[in-house]
Amino acid sequence: MLELLIVLVIIVLGFSVVALNLSSGTGAFEHKAVVRDVVSALRYARGQALMRHQEMTVAFDLANNTYKVGDRDKDYSIPESIAVTVVTAQSELTGEGQANIRFFADGSSTGGRVVLDRGEVSKQIDINWLTGQLEVEDVTSD
Repeated sequence: MLELLIVLVIIVLGFSVVALNLSSGTGAFEHKAVVRDVVSALRYARGQALMRHQEMTVAFDLANNTYKVGDRDKDYSIPESIAVTVVTAQSELTGEGQANIRFFADGSSTGGRVVLDRGEVSKQIDINWLTGQLEVEDVTSD
């Protein structure tokens, strides 16, 4: 009976360690999901610009940590724990904390960079102005 009790205590301790590890990884998972969603939104906008033969934008509202894709009414939110920085053409800065990445009918874009920073983890999405292609890379702070 004592051996059974010791085994149960060990199992409970093991599960508590696993639970702690899972909860600490939630932020990293959330960050990856946001990066994936923003990349998908940018690719969608480029694809729609090519298919419709008209300009499409992804509009970032940095004050509210949201973005909007093209002419959709829905605002997509980014958690407050993730800081967003957008570098784009001067003509695409539409107001205080407002910036657009614009894709043209030929697939090109205004180009730019979106940085999603969560503490020590930072991802950078580069948008090539000539081709509209996206490249995601890790950013290390030196």
